[in-house]
Amino acid sequence: MNNQSKALTVRQLNFYVKSLLENDSRLAFCRVSGEIVNFKRHYASGHLYFTLADADASIKCVMFKGFAQRLKVELKDGAKVTLMGRVSIYEKDGGYQFYAEGCEEDGIGDKLLALKLLKEKLQKEGLFDADSKRPIPKFPKRIAVVTSGTGAALQDILNVIKRRFPVCEIVLCSASVQGELAVKELIGALEKVYALSDKIDTIIIGRGGGSSEDLDAFNDESLARKIYESPIPIISAVGHEIDFTVCDLVADLRAPTPSAAAELCVPDYFDVLKLIDALKNRCYLKMTSIIDFEASKLESIVSRPSISSPLRFIEDKTLLLDTLTDKISFGVKGDFQRNESDFLSLVSKIDALSPLKTMSRGYVYAISNGKTVNSVKNLNVGDEVTLNLIDGKANCTVKGVEL
Repeated sequence: MNNQSKALTVRQLNFYVKSLLENDSRLAFCRVSGEIVNFKRHYASGHLYFTLADADASIKCVMFKGFAQRLKVELKDGAKVTLMGRVSIYEKDGGYQFYAEGCEEDGIGDKLLALKLLKEKLQKEGLFDADSKRPIPKFPKRIAVVTSGTGAALQDILNVIKRRFPVCEIVLCSASVQGELAVKELIGALEKVYALSDKIDTIIIGRGGGSSEDLDAFNDESLARKIYESPIPIISAVGHEIDFTVCDLVADLRAPTPSAAAELCVPDYFDVLKLIDALKNRCYLKMTSIIDFEASKLESIVSRPSISSPLRFIEDKTLLLDTLTDKISFGVKGDFQRNESDFLSLVSKIDALSPLKTMSRGYVYAISNGKTVNSVKNLNVGDEVTLNLIDGKANCTVKGVEL
């Protein structure tokens, strides 16, 4: 190789490599199988962008609108497919990628299947149940944020809360949000927050946007269970507006972005001030109404004679009492006299009907064998008869009976 040969420009190098790839008959049109991850549809152009991966490697792929419109299968994260197309590079940045022109569906990918089974498992255990979701406090004093200490998500949360509710204190528990250590660090950060449960009102756990692979930590079973154990209401704020992670489903509330989580967990400070003013005004109007009503009642009471002229009131009541006393006395006396007259009349009638009164005029009544004798027909010669007189009795024997 001649070290003094003319240097290539970057564009020339990329163009040369592109020519090599596109002129290789094996790469000009080939089939490649794998699992789709990081799928994105560019809605303005209609092009599809995604990564095709297997257990050991991955390659970026693009499918232009014309080919995408002819697809008979749905491309999405987790789908196992066989792509038909060519290998080339994008000259502008030297990116090596597969330009897909067709697709055959091979089934659901291993990763997506594992995630599906995990969701079904946790669903059966009740970790997603709406009944277990707690309300988010409306006026938190202190919010714990579990995320990367250097990521944009933290700044978004801080900016929103500072703008909306500056009186709220933020406690940061930093942790990796992707990579091999992410799950362990996120769980550790949550445990630190749980230890302060009496001082924390709400937890926000999450990260900024990323590919579906970047969100793997938030689909981890151990992290999901740790979130479910939270003694504090928790908001999951994984910056992926389309897909729901397992942590989203377990948390008390899911927010599509960290900024949205901050919006959901604090009120607007100025709205609160307006509400306070409105409540103060309502209290003032209510108290004024009560005072006016009670003042009217008091004025009515004060205007009564018993209050305005108590001596005159007492004199009037004394006269009324005397009048009522006289009426009662007269009524009682009249009733007594009438009752006395009625009593004497009844006594006279009873006396007139008394057997003793009759006997005083010489009448007697006879008893034989314990029975009153009211006819000679009831007597026989020899019967013993007791004659009752006004002053005693006489025992007699019947010697004869005359009709």
